[in-house]
Amino acid sequence: MPRKKKVQVENNPDLVRDTSTNAIINTNSGAYEARRSQIVAAKAQQEIDEQQRQDIDQLKKDMVEIKKMLEKLLGGK
Repeated sequence: MPRKKKVQVENNPDLVRDTSTNAIINTNSGAYEARRSQIVAAKAQQEIDEQQRQDIDQLKKDMVEIKKMLEKLLGGK
């Protein structure tokens, strides 16, 4: 199997081009891992936000129900 040759991309020390496939490869594993962590954190935050929205919606429904019960107890004003 022929060895793949890689050439440094101009003006970017973190990128190389695989000459056999013409693909650009990021060699900065730290930046890659940081981005992956950022994606995971964003997904976790979205899940938290969605749960909070659901909790708020449920609280609103509960408040409407409590208000109706109070109105019934106080004579339906």
